[in-house]
Amino acid sequence: MKPDNRRLMQELREDHRNMALVLDVLADTLGEAKADKDPDFELVEEIMRYMTVYPDAVHHPKEDLVYAQLQSLHPDLAEGLEDVAKDHQEIADLGTALRDDVEAIIAGAAVRREHFVTDCERYVLRLRDHMQWEEDDLFKRIDTMIAEDEPATDLERFIHIKDPVFELEIEPVFRRLMASLKSAQKYQAS
Repeated sequence: MKPDNRRLMQELREDHRNMALVLDVLADTLGEAKADKDPDFELVEEIMRYMTVYPDAVHHPKEDLVYAQLQSLHPDLAEGLEDVAKDHQEIADLGTALRDDVEAIIAGAAVRREHFVTDCERYVLRLRDHMQWEEDDLFKRIDTMIAEDEPATDLERFIHIKDPVFELEIEPVFRRLMASLKSAQKYQAS
């Protein structure tokens, strides 16, 4: 197994663990909104900023790269991959809609609570379902492919891109999210 492929799969799995933690915080906020409490919309906006600048812009393109390699090298293992790009786009669209909702709320626009709740719920459920499918099925197929010592995936365009929340130095715009993760004891710094 090539080191780049091993590292890539390790990063993808770690991204999923981190994204699940962030989704837990978002789901807690959703629970508040469903209970007619006023959630911390600035936290939700920060969460959605994170989700659009890292998972949508870095994580999913990494997956697309390795999935394209799987399709090319192992068509026998590639069943269902034709829907992945569409899934990633659907998740990004749901995330953008939710981010737009929250930005409008913060700006003082009238956004119905039910609209926010529906958009938030769709996003959380869709992304969780997608990640679970990848973990249970797709990643196992990728492991099979790289166990056969296939050529390493070209990661050059992703090497310099760090996770802005879960790296050692947290970007200032995400400090509220990290504080929320730590206070909920959902994140243990290594």
